[in-house]
Amino acid sequence: MRDLLAEDAYTIQPSPAPYTAIRRRGLAERRRRAVTGAVLVSLVAVPAGAYAVLGGSAERGAQTAAQKPQDGAPRASAPPSRTVAGPERPATDGQLLDGITFAQASDGLEKCLTAEGGGPPSQGDLLGEAADYRIILAVKDPGGSGSDDSFHVVGVRERPAGMRVVCDIDDGKASGITTGTADADPPDAGPVVPEANADHLFQPPVTDKGGWKLPFRWGVVGTVEPSVAEVTVSYGGATRRAVLDHGWFVAAGHVARQVTAAPHIKGYDSDGKLLYDSDQDKYWDRSLP
Repeated sequence: MRDLLAEDAYTIQPSPAPYTAIRRRGLAERRRRAVTGAVLVSLVAVPAGAYAVLGGSAERGAQTAAQKPQDGAPRASAPPSRTVAGPERPATDGQLLDGITFAQASDGLEKCLTAEGGGPPSQGDLLGEAADYRIILAVKDPGGSGSDDSFHVVGVRERPAGMRVVCDIDDGKASGITTGTADADPPDAGPVVPEANADHLFQPPVTDKGGWKLPFRWGVVGTVEPSVAEVTVSYGGATRRAVLDHGWFVAAGHVARQVTAAPHIKGYDSDGKLLYDSDQDKYWDRSLP
């Protein structure tokens, strides 16, 4: 019996430890942790609000790649660069007029929102922050009673629906803000809705009605439905084609003389069919006071 047991001891051997499988699993776990760590570093390095300034996906990729740590570099060797969150740019640079830069327009919008946000909590919640907006127009105010450095900035946002603010900046300070939402538009509004609360963009204040500073800079903004492919604005004897910017129309120009009729606005579909005429709009005041 002893001989038989000894024979079996040489025949039956324990299975060798799976060193290869254990090593492969350990490498995979270390690799997984390294990837997770890199993702966390990227999330810390690129604040979500930064995308509001960068815009397109290609620029987002470039920003992320530029901030990705080099292989072998310490993960916390230097603080990542930060981009201050701000409003989005307009569809065209031509919507920033009279030498006003995007930085100046953004700063002005933020000043107005900050000043107005100091009111009741519900008002601050409604207006939101500059990063919630897209700037669609910035123009000087040469016809108003403010200083030579006064200008207007129009910002829009999607929530609340069709939220728009017209911010007035005078000598580098917020001097007033006008607001509106699409919810306040009349239920039977047409495919083009001029912003009636922004009439100070195309006429001087009441106190300056008798003495326009010429040439007078004017601007008109409003909303358009997807069916509208073109908007024209006639004012002071000249007609301009408006820019369409994410559901908004924007037009601006100069008049060389004092006028008494409000801008005449028309909207057309892609086939040139007239869809809207402000002369037929009962909510649009066609004469200036």
